Amino acid sequence: RLLTPNIEMAVSRTMDDIEGAYSLVIMTHTKLIAARDPNGFRPLCIGELPDGSGWAFASESCALDAVGAKFVRDVKPGEIVIADHNGLRSIEDHCGTAPHTMCVFEYIYFARPDSIIEGTCVHEARLQAGRFLAQEHPVEADVVIGAPDSGLDAALGYAQESGIPYGIGFIKNKYVGRTFIQGSQAQRESSVRIKLNAISSTVKGKRVVLVDDSIVRGTTSARTIRLLREAGAAEVHYRISAPPFAHPCYFGTDIPDEKDLIATGHTVEEINKLVGSDTLGYLSIEHVQQLAIHSKCGFCTGCFTGKYPVAPPTETMDIVYDKPLSQSNSNKKL
Repeated sequence: RLLTPNIEMAVSRTMDDIEGAYSLVIMTHTKLIAARDPNGFRPLCIGELPDGSGWAFASESCALDAVGAKFVRDVKPGEIVIADHNGLRSIEDHCGTAPHTMCVFEYIYFARPDSIIEGTCVHEARLQAGRFLAQEHPVEADVVIGAPDSGLDAALGYAQESGIPYGIGFIKNKYVGRTFIQGSQAQRESSVRIKLNAISSTVKGKRVVLVDDSIVRGTTSARTIRLLREAGAAEVHYRISAPPFAHPCYFGTDIPDEKDLIATGHTVEEINKLVGSDTLGYLSIEHVQQLAIHSKCGFCTGCFTGKYPVAPPTETMDIVYDKPLSQSNSNKKL
C-alpha cells in the first residue's frame, strides 16, 4: 500500500483501481470532496450556498433547491472536486478516460421530475417519452392516465401527442415506498395492495390508456391493471415509457438475476396476457436514447440491450457478498 500526501490523492489512486458506477461525497474536518466515476453512470452536481457561504454536492439538483443553494454545474465524469477554505478546485486526471454513459433510467424512473440532469429537465424527458409512445403505439381510447409517480409525466405527454384527454386514475398512498426496489416478492405484493386506489369516476366504462415507467417482475403491473378492471374500465391499453427490462443491471439497480425479469423469455404478447392488459406497447431503444437530446452525453442501456459500457462481473453479486473478506478480490467492479 502507498501512502498519499492528502485524501484527494488517495481518492484518485483508488479510482485507478476500481471500475463501475459510483458518485461519492467524502467529508473530513477541513474538506468536502466529491467524485464521479469516469463513465458518469450516476448524476452528481455542485451547488453554491447563499451569499457565497459555502458549497454543496447532491445527486440531484432538486436537493440544492431545498437548501437554497444555487446550481453551479454537474460534476464531470471522472472528476474529483474539492471544497475547502481556499474555495473550489478539481482534479481531472480521470476525465475523458471512458465514454460518458449515464444511466438512462434516471430520466425514466429514478430522478425526481423537478431535477435537471446533464442539462435536461427530467419532467421534459418524461413528457417526451410519452409523446414518443403515442407515435409508436397509438390506440383509440377515452382517457389517458399515469401510474404514480414516475408514469404521470409520460402519461401527460401521451395525452398531448394523441389528443386523448388526460385524467387522474389513481390515488397513491404517500407512505408506501417504491415497490420496484423492495427485497422480497411478499413485500412487493403487500405494498402494491395498499399503494394505489383507482378513481372509478375517471375510468368506469371507458377505454383507458395506462402509462407506466417499466415492467420489471410484472407483480405491480398485474395488480394495477386489476384495480382498473375492478373500478369498471372497459379496456386497458398498457404503455411503457421504457423498452423491455430484459437484462440485469450491475450499476445501481437492484435486479441481480434475469430470472426475476418478466421480459426475459417472454414475448411482448405473452407479457400482455400475463399482466392482463388488452394491448401492450413499449418505448423503442431508438427513442429512449432521444429522451434527453440537449444532454451532451451518451447513455447506458444495458438493462434493455444487454450491452454494458463496463464488462459485468463474472460471478453473481450474492455469491460475492457471501464470501469472507479474505476470499474477495480487491479489484471488484462496482
